Amino acid sequence: MKKCDVAIVGGGPAGLSFANSLSSSGLNIVVLEQQDLDSIETPKPDGREIALTHLSLKIMKQLGIWDKIPEEHISYIKKAHVLDGDSDYTLKFDTDKTSIQELGYMVPNFSIRKGCFDAVRDKSNVTIVTKQKVTSILASDKNSIVSLEDGEQIKAKLVVGADSRFSATRRMMGISADMHDFGRTALVCRMTHEKLHNQTASECFHYERTLAVLPLNNNVSSIVITLKAPDAAQVLAMTDEEFSEDTARRFGYELGKMQLKGKRFSYPLMGTYANKFYAKRFALMGDAAVGMHPVTAHGFNLGLRGADTLAQLIIKANKNGEDIASERLLRRYHRNHRNVSRPLYLGTNGIVGLFTNDKPFAKILRKGVLRAGDKIPPLKNFITNQLTEEKNSSIFKGIFSS
Repeated sequence: MKKCDVAIVGGGPAGLSFANSLSSSGLNIVVLEQQDLDSIETPKPDGREIALTHLSLKIMKQLGIWDKIPEEHISYIKKAHVLDGDSDYTLKFDTDKTSIQELGYMVPNFSIRKGCFDAVRDKSNVTIVTKQKVTSILASDKNSIVSLEDGEQIKAKLVVGADSRFSATRRMMGISADMHDFGRTALVCRMTHEKLHNQTASECFHYERTLAVLPLNNNVSSIVITLKAPDAAQVLAMTDEEFSEDTARRFGYELGKMQLKGKRFSYPLMGTYANKFYAKRFALMGDAAVGMHPVTAHGFNLGLRGADTLAQLIIKANKNGEDIASERLLRRYHRNHRNVSRPLYLGTNGIVGLFTNDKPFAKILRKGVLRAGDKIPPLKNFITNQLTEEKNSSIFKGIFSS
């Protein structure tokens, strides 16, 4: 039977970032991943672009992940526009009169995954085991036993489930979760266009679907179309030319003619929120803890923040000679991460519900929400801070000084 201090189930960005955070602690870390090594070492493009906050950038720099991402894969958001239906009113966010230069940073999902792997792969106290499925977890007072499909067992002081929003480890440990099926599909791709986007991200809440246009480099934008599942099949069946013209038209030709670049990908939208983030000698993180709707772009950011929170608690406990998986420590992690994630999860779901509701009252209300967001400075500052997570910026200070 192999022994380690921390066994992490899931070799995605959250799990690998957590392993990286603990790599300087002297603890022995094992990462268990179902996929083969090539899948996490050289991930393929999947159409998804991740909008990173300032806090995520800070953590990724500290972990050496940022340096692993090619410079040409990084683009910047300097402005953001929110549009509603057929209204000519636009809610605008920018960095004017603030101490920050960007609202956020756009990086392909596959680049983040590869960066997380490359940053941790050579850490001497981190072992990555691939093509292994966890079949059971048995927790005792001092250790947990993780059983694998091939019959091997691993004894760990702490087990961490970072195995997606459909987490098997979460179920093994008896932790329930609220699952919210939005009944919609996200269609993602890249498109080139005639006009400059000026590093502006646009979120267009049309009455039948949502269209997000996110700035990348070299006159290219990431396109995210959210629509009802039956309609997604029709859009995917369009020819490249039909799709390009339809998207440009729905964006009001703001970027001129648009042309599909590469493949279209589709993903069903499902929200998840675990009712607890811990059990006996066990913790949840990443999408296994909170799986967000992508409209507010907090999915990976929240997972990275949770991994950092738990890692810092463990490092401190280990330095003081305390139990790294005590109920007190795990309960504190649960409380801290819940305080951050619960408002974001409920707020995001509320935004999705409001801006996908086509009833007359909802249309009136959402127009009022957009105008209020623009006309009330403290509210606008608060929303901007939620987008950036830049706590030390003048934006954040403005919330309390207004």
